[in-house]
Amino acid sequence: MWGYRSQDVARMLGLSVHEVRRFARAGFVDARRGPRNALRFSFQDLVLLRAAAGLVHARVPAARVRRALRRLRLQLPAGRSLASVRVAAEGDDVVVQDAGARWAPESGQILLRFEVSELARRVAPLVRAAARRRPPGKLDAESWFQWGRDLEDAAPAEAREAYRRALDLEPDHPGAHLSLGRLLHEEGDPRAAEYHYRRALADPEHRAAASFGLGVVLEDQGLLDEALLAYARALEADGTLASAHHKLAGLLERLGRRHEARRHLATYRRLVRG
Repeated sequence: MWGYRSQDVARMLGLSVHEVRRFARAGFVDARRGPRNALRFSFQDLVLLRAAAGLVHARVPAARVRRALRRLRLQLPAGRSLASVRVAAEGDDVVVQDAGARWAPESGQILLRFEVSELARRVAPLVRAAARRRPPGKLDAESWFQWGRDLEDAAPAEAREAYRRALDLEPDHPGAHLSLGRLLHEEGDPRAAEYHYRRALADPEHRAAASFGLGVVLEDQGLLDEALLAYARALEADGTLASAHHKLAGLLERLGRRHEARRHLATYRRLVRG
């Protein structure tokens, strides 16, 4: 119902259709199945397939590529726009950089360097054309939500529309509220973002991410005490959320609570290194 076909992926990444399908069968990505059981790939799948192609063509053993990319897929920030993520080789390590965080998903001499934003620009025309062809009214809320996630990095305006369609069908859809809140925040509308983050708080599965997003948007509005509480609630929901420890450390430092700030900064560094 959504995603990119093998032929689309092959054209965008400069691979053959056979290579794309072979990488999928080898377990580099968890492709979905569409009509007639055909493979469908998400934007994150494109990122990992491009990485897989570069590594395999550099004669890195397939088993090692699978291990590195499997760990990378698990470590990519959930719910974050991939257009801000950079993956590169530094010495003998693959290093992932996202905002202020940097980490190595797997050690070894892996030759990989690309900017995801570059891929997003290449994908955008095809994504926008696909969005215009999407039959209105024939998808359920979850399908619109998944379609929005696939659109987000290359066509954010179409992604917003997909999330709103999901919410029209299911007003309490937490993933759509969380994703729409993030897009609105990135576009400079913190009040609207705050509304959607608060709507996502009710769902336990999304509470940590929603609380973190709420904290950022409240801090941006100068509501420091409320932001502090939101970050604390994010860590109550998920104590391993490194980004929340990092933001909380910075906010506590601003408030003069340096001992607490150092504790959260140490936890952040330990989580990132781990």
